[in-house]
Amino acid sequence: MSFRKLTIISVLVIQYFFGFIQSGLTEEGFLEGNLNLRAPTLGGKQFWADELFFHRWRIQQNVFTGHYRLLDENDLRHAWGTFEECKAGLEQIKTDRRLPPMKGKAVIVLHGICGTRLHMSKIGQYLETNGNYTVVNVAYPTTQREIAEHAKTLAKIIDNLDGIEEVNFVAHSMGNVVIRHYLNDLKAAEASNPGGGPAKQRPKFNRFVMLAPPNHGSGLARYFADNWVYKTVTGDSGRELGRDWSKLESHLASPDFEFGIIAGGKGDGKGYNPLLAGDNDGVIGVETARLAGAKDFVVIPAMHHRVQHHSLALVYTLRFLKVGSFERK
Repeated sequence: MSFRKLTIISVLVIQYFFGFIQSGLTEEGFLEGNLNLRAPTLGGKQFWADELFFHRWRIQQNVFTGHYRLLDENDLRHAWGTFEECKAGLEQIKTDRRLPPMKGKAVIVLHGICGTRLHMSKIGQYLETNGNYTVVNVAYPTTQREIAEHAKTLAKIIDNLDGIEEVNFVAHSMGNVVIRHYLNDLKAAEASNPGGGPAKQRPKFNRFVMLAPPNHGSGLARYFADNWVYKTVTGDSGRELGRDWSKLESHLASPDFEFGIIAGGKGDGKGYNPLLAGDNDGVIGVETARLAGAKDFVVIPAMHHRVQHHSLALVYTLRFLKVGSFERK
């Protein structure tokens, strides 16, 4: 067993027994044989994948053990076990608290590689406050699975958005690639069942804002392809964005609905990173961010990991979701 896997398993064991100790200090104890505490989780941002959202409630799966947990908006765990057990727990909470069904328009927000939901919280809050959207800020273990698996998880989230009539997308960096993979999977599924219609009616897709997207792979990922630190930190997804991009690209679709791209750069033709050709945000080149079919494209003065936080990105993103362009025309 590799040192990396041993470390991960050790953390999970510590998390389990910390929770076991806490159960004696709460009224929850055990529920149907599963540890179920209303207590803060211990993190593990690269261990968990969201699969269902209901307002601010989330059901997640652990990528190593396969078990699920139900979290509230404060990341307090209310159920733990199978997906069905967590779903039943959520249904009971809906009834007890008289929670209204979801409806209207949603924005699915995805962070990039090695990121967390926290990296997209600012733009998510801005869209929720100023745009009257239900914001679905997705957590997924970017370094622990291939992009195809992330796309399947995204499909589960969308399939479970009961009551939502319209879905928009906002993603940073690799999150855009995950969405493009999902869209390709969706087209392939529909093509294999012509005239049969989807098994479940999904919401209408409206608009998509790409923030610093590696739409043609990552030159930096290719440059560091043989670096053991890079490979260890970024996992399978990092490999796909670099050396294996040609294989991955055939599984990516361009959106067949309106999309716009916000790239980062200095506007001087050189960019922040001399290892990359032309203007760039330090990680992604401006030209690499481009994708045929985009309705609008803009460059803002920001480095890669700050693009989604920049004030212009907030304003431009909301405006595009509303009217389909970044600047007033």
